[in-house]
Amino acid sequence: MILISEDVWGTPFQKLEGSFPIVRNDDLWSNPDELKKALSNATALVVRNRTKVTADVIASAPKLKVIARAGVGLDNIDVKAADAAGVVVVAGLGANAVSVGELTLGLALALLRNIPTHDQLTRQGNWQRTPGRELSGLTWGLLGCGATGLATAKLLQGFGCKLIGFDPYAKNLQGIELTTFEDVLRNSDVVSIHMPSTPETNSSINAATLRLMKPDSILINVGRGEVINEADLIDALKAKVIAGAALDVRAQEPPKKAELEDIPNLILTPHVAGITSESQLRINEILASNILKVLNNESATHAVGSFKESNK
Repeated sequence: MILISEDVWGTPFQKLEGSFPIVRNDDLWSNPDELKKALSNATALVVRNRTKVTADVIASAPKLKVIARAGVGLDNIDVKAADAAGVVVVAGLGANAVSVGELTLGLALALLRNIPTHDQLTRQGNWQRTPGRELSGLTWGLLGCGATGLATAKLLQGFGCKLIGFDPYAKNLQGIELTTFEDVLRNSDVVSIHMPSTPETNSSINAATLRLMKPDSILINVGRGEVINEADLIDALKAKVIAGAALDVRAQEPPKKAELEDIPNLILTPHVAGITSESQLRINEILASNILKVLNNESATHAVGSFKESNK
């Protein structure tokens, strides 16, 4: 039995349903006890980012062979525990990179051209033609140069931006000048965050690092919400330490409405950077095909952890 604990569905899974029984419960992620019960007979588990697949959850699934993650982050899955239990973890890494890159550019353009403000004022009958800024020719800084960072960089080529980046794991990236974390903040007109949530990255954007940025610069986070100290960002936006920000991700998701939602020079979206019709189809095709392979005792093509190493 294949168990789907979040809102993951599409044609690839409909086809898979012809070979294996599938149980869907989009809200199962919110009840760990019910999740464990449901996993007692499951051979495959499909999750997005809300299901916490801990060592305890994995231990409750004696028949489990594969965990499929619909997305790119793996911070909600204990991959080491899965490896130890002989459970393959697969993910559609990179399959939504173009989608993330496109929204990142869209958010930047919206901030630079004051689109949300113009829209609200025009609807109110105010015809205020205040100037914005061009993206062309600006310096764009990438914090994280993995799949989504590189997709963003590729889309920026037509704008003639100077690209600089920080990524301790990247080397010799064509068209991107790799530098330090601090220098990216100091020298960029636009900074986009593509970093995962780790002990090293969490709250790395804080009061001190925000003060390194230019007063007319903007910050975009399409990585993980924990990277930004939200209280410090509120203070920075109020004090005009930076000109504006856009957050697609939050430290708590879904967030509770608080002061951040009332900041005018801020755009908020509900973690949708990687969610397009095209990206979801690509991801679902990858997951369905890999689940089929694992359940048929074949090697997964998109495995992570120790099973990725064994497939090299």
